[in-house]
Amino acid sequence: MMKSSQIEKNTGLIVRLDDVTDHMNWTLMDKCQNLFNKYNIKPLLGVIPNNEDKEFKVFPQRKNFWTIVKNWQESGWEISMHGYNHVYDTETNKKDFFGYGGRSEFYGHSLEAQNNKISKGLNIFKEKGIRVRSFFAPNHTYDLNTFKALKMNGIDNIIDGYGLLPYQEFDINFIPQLFYKEIMLPFGIQSTQVHLNYMNEENFEKFEIFINKNHKYIINFDLALKKVTNNLFSNLTKFTLEKSLKILRAFK
Repeated sequence: MMKSSQIEKNTGLIVRLDDVTDHMNWTLMDKCQNLFNKYNIKPLLGVIPNNEDKEFKVFPQRKNFWTIVKNWQESGWEISMHGYNHVYDTETNKKDFFGYGGRSEFYGHSLEAQNNKISKGLNIFKEKGIRVRSFFAPNHTYDLNTFKALKMNGIDNIIDGYGLLPYQEFDINFIPQLFYKEIMLPFGIQSTQVHLNYMNEENFEKFEIFINKNHKYIINFDLALKKVTNNLFSNLTKFTLEKSLKILRAFK
């Protein structure tokens, strides 16, 4: 894992794992744990506090899940809230904040409804003794009420967004997540999105090769937060990337 002195070059990557829940692909999760321990990587795990997604229920369950999560956090892994139940019940029609489109758990719901979900999710983490400082929504879909509800619940870090560097908007820190697969840019502080539940062994082997090759550039959540900036260069690259990626997504 990259040392703090190396990040001065503004090149680093957070390994973000999505859809971490009691029912998941534990075979690959165990392999991930061994891989991360090999290089002292401290990933960011998107934990679903109250999973009701039927796609994940087909995987084996670990009934000691919350003990495992607690152990991960105690070893320095960052635990992030990934939605509440991971059930999509609205259609964005590409009007969501980042323009991803598709269905959503949060977009289009009232502030009261979103606040209720986030509050209930955080209470579950609290009951399990898990500290949560960040959030990212299923399918990358947010609206302004999502941001307001997060702030109401003391969450001011989101692992999503455009740009080459972490930035601040609405008094929230955004750590950019740009690509569907692992890409190591020569410049920038980014986050991956890794979906173990949709991987096969061949996919995982490619991920392992990527980690073996780039482990020196992998950073933890706290180092990424230190790079939050709203200078002119950051704003220009954010604007350019946002416009370019939204145009590409509009044709999907």
